Amino acid sequence: MARYIKQELPDLRKTGKKKAYYRLKTERKIDFSQFVDFVSSHNSGISRGEAFRVLMHATDTLAELLAEGYSVTIDDMGTFKATVGLVEDKEMDSFEEGSPRLNARSLKIDGVSFQADKKLIVNVDNRCDLKRAGVSRLCRSPFTREERLHKAQEYLKSHGAMKVKHYMELTGLSHTVAAKELREFEREATSGISSIGRFAGKVYVRRMEAPKRR
Repeated sequence: MARYIKQELPDLRKTGKKKAYYRLKTERKIDFSQFVDFVSSHNSGISRGEAFRVLMHATDTLAELLAEGYSVTIDDMGTFKATVGLVEDKEMDSFEEGSPRLNARSLKIDGVSFQADKKLIVNVDNRCDLKRAGVSRLCRSPFTREERLHKAQEYLKSHGAMKVKHYMELTGLSHTVAAKELREFEREATSGISSIGRFAGKVYVRRMEAPKRR
């Protein structure tokens, strides 16, 4: 039996409306060893050793084909594709004149996407008996935006740098809302907040004022 949760969405556009979406509650995680047990025990006629070898070989073969640039479709399951991203400390180039050009050393495989086959979705739906598990609401800060900005400024004065998780602890905001608000502060000239680094390495710092000309 699967259970679902009604999850409140953050009001990023400040519409004043409380919207929601539904998500499945993860009861527990099934690792590879447990999955092999399921395959071999569900009247498949396949021993655990055979199931282990076939699945390991399928995983290795999938990696080999994706590394060659193929997309791999498994009937009734879905399609796998490798995705490309930048290595650390590299910035995306453009088609503008004079912009740097990236080569293969600047890129890496940064993920594998999976598009489920409609038959898999229907199969899961037919087997699923949904039950309600509850409601999950957003964490709301007890402070006003001005108070949160002041807290961020004071934190930077004493610590020098701040990550999103630190701002979450200061304000009680969720990660999504905290990250969005810090980006807004960064764009505001009067906030005194800037940032260095990118992605997971991004930290917020005090904005340095340009020296006045004499």
